[in-house]
Amino acid sequence: MKQPRRPRRLRTDGIRPLVQETALSASDLITPVFVDATTEKRRPIGSMPGHERVPVDDAVARVEEVNETGVEAVMIFGVPGSKDERGTRAWAEDGVVQRAVNRISRRTDAYVITDVCLCEYTEHGHCGVLEPDAKTDPHLTIENDETRTLLERIAVSHAKAGADMVAPSGMIDGMVGAIRGALDDEGFEHVPIMSYAAKYESAFYGPFRDAADGAPAFGDRRHYQMDPANTREAGREVALDVAEGADVLMVKPALPYLDVVSRVRREFDHPVAAYNVSGEYAMVHAAADRGWLDLEAVAHESLLSIKRAGADLILTYFAEDIAERL
Repeated sequence: MKQPRRPRRLRTDGIRPLVQETALSASDLITPVFVDATTEKRRPIGSMPGHERVPVDDAVARVEEVNETGVEAVMIFGVPGSKDERGTRAWAEDGVVQRAVNRISRRTDAYVITDVCLCEYTEHGHCGVLEPDAKTDPHLTIENDETRTLLERIAVSHAKAGADMVAPSGMIDGMVGAIRGALDDEGFEHVPIMSYAAKYESAFYGPFRDAADGAPAFGDRRHYQMDPANTREAGREVALDVAEGADVLMVKPALPYLDVVSRVRREFDHPVAAYNVSGEYAMVHAAADRGWLDLEAVAHESLLSIKRAGADLILTYFAEDIAERL
C-alpha cells in the first residue's frame, strides 16, 4: 500500500529550523542614514517612525548605534545646506556627505556606502541637469551625458572622503561605466559600484523624499526611471550595468518587484541587492499603529521574502530592529 506524503512531519519545532530553506542575518542588512547640514540637532522624520536626520557632528554616533545592533553596513544620504540648478554641493569637498563619510570612515568600523545622485542637491529636485524649457515641457527629462559627468565627480569625491562603496541611483544611461572609469583614473580601483540597476518610477518613495528633501519641485521622474509595468526592460538595464563594470546589482523598490529580484538572481551571477523602500516601511508602521498588524513579525516576514526571492543584500529602514531580534 502506497503511503501518503505527510509534509507536516518536518514542521515540528525540533526539525523545523534544520530544514529551513532561507535564513536572514544582520550581515545581510544595510541601514540608511540621513545626514543634514541644515540642523544642529537630530530631527525625527515624521513619515518614517524611528528614523531621524542627524547633523554632521552626530553622524559618527548614529553609525555606532547602527553597528551596536549587529548591522555592519550603512548607506549615507545627505541634505545639503544650500541647493542650486546643477547640484554643485553634491561633489563639494566640504559637502555634507563628504564631511560625514570622512568622520565615519576614520572613527568607526562600519562599511560605508554612499548614494550618488543629484536630486537632494538640485533646486528642482530632479536627478540631473534639466533640458532647456523643462519646467514648461510636459515631456520633462534631463541631460543624460552632462548629468553623467557630474555623477563621476560625485563618486570620486565620495571615494576621496573614505567611502567603501558608491551607489549611483539616477538611472542615467552609461553612468556605471563612466563612474568606473573616473574612479580608476583617480586611483580608486578598489572601490566597488553598487548600481541601482533596475530602479522604478514608483509611488512607494514618498516618505524618503520627505527624509532627504528630494521631491521634484515640478513634473515627475517617469522619463528616466523605469515603468512599473516592465520586467524585460529590467533585464536589459541590468545587463548594461554588468557590461559597464557594476559589482552589485540593485532592484528598487523590493516588495512590489520580487519577480524582478528573482529574475536578476537567476540571470546574473553578481550579488543582488534590494531596497525595501520608505513607503513599504511606512505602510507597515501605519497598520501596526492601528493594531492591524504585528510590526516585528510583518517586518521580519517582509525581509525574509526579499531574501527568498534572491537578494543577497537588503537596504531597509527595519535593519536595526530586525537585527536586534535576530
